[in-house]
Amino acid sequence: MVCPRCEMAVEQILQRLDLPYSKVRIGEVQTSRNYQEAELVQLDRELQAIGFEILKDRKEQLVEDIKIALLSLVNSEDTNVLKTSQFLMDRFNMDYAYLSNTFSEIQGESIEKYLIHLRIEKVKELLHYDTPLSEIAFKLQYSSVAHLSTQFKKITGRTPSEFKRLLEERHRN
Repeated sequence: MVCPRCEMAVEQILQRLDLPYSKVRIGEVQTSRNYQEAELVQLDRELQAIGFEILKDRKEQLVEDIKIALLSLVNSEDTNVLKTSQFLMDRFNMDYAYLSNTFSEIQGESIEKYLIHLRIEKVKELLHYDTPLSEIAFKLQYSSVAHLSTQFKKITGRTPSEFKRLLEERHRN
């Protein structure tokens, strides 16, 4: 889960299945009791239908927690954030090599590549709100607008200005 709408979708499933819960947060559901196996099977089926899954393995849970931490890093207004490795070591009180290896093993890509994709999605969002590219580069801690543009094109196949022009064309239509 990566957004409030995701949380709401999970809450709706829990309510529809009449499963008690105390809180739904990104990547986590706090329950007031352990669910029976049949309830878990039904919940897992419903979650898979909307692209989610129940995590049972500790490493999988750690990777989900890392994803949530990286998302909070990208969405942070603090422009003086530490290096990603230091941020994650401080957050999880674990060695970065272990975090990185576990993430790559479970996710199939490095933390750095995953973070780049998150940042590019944030760039798209900010472009949608007409945020100037120089401000976006500063907010997302790119070394320059040129570096942001190069990375954006590498991931999306378009420059930020081409992407913005497409957004404007869709809006007009």
